[in-house]
Amino acid sequence: VQLVESGGGLVQPGGSLKLSCAASGTVASIKVMGWYRQAPGKQRESVAIITSHGITNYADSVKGRFTISRDNAKNTVYLQMNSLKSEDTAVYYCRWLAGRLLIAGRYEYDYWGQGTLVTVSS
Repeated sequence: VQLVESGGGLVQPGGSLKLSCAASGTVASIKVMGWYRQAPGKQRESVAIITSHGITNYADSVKGRFTISRDNAKNTVYLQMNSLKSEDTAVYYCRWLAGRLLIAGRYEYDYWGQGTLVTVSS
């Protein structure tokens, strides 16, 4: 199974983009879907996650501007990004956790996408 992100690109400050992440195959028992990002010279960080129960959590830096959602029928997760800032420039990755919950908070399956570049610049 591969996760494929789409929707990245170049946008001006204050603009919007919507990222999508879908799987190439069937993924059963998805527990958590999330978006992460990695800016040049920085560590990868969590941006937003959504659980199978619809509970969401956001990084403080994106609260009120980004919205994560999921379409269970399409096995797709989205990230609506509004009021984009230059500091949002990064490669955005989606990550799905599925299967059984193992020790130390790990899940049986841990899938990552290849990433999509978001550049916020005038």
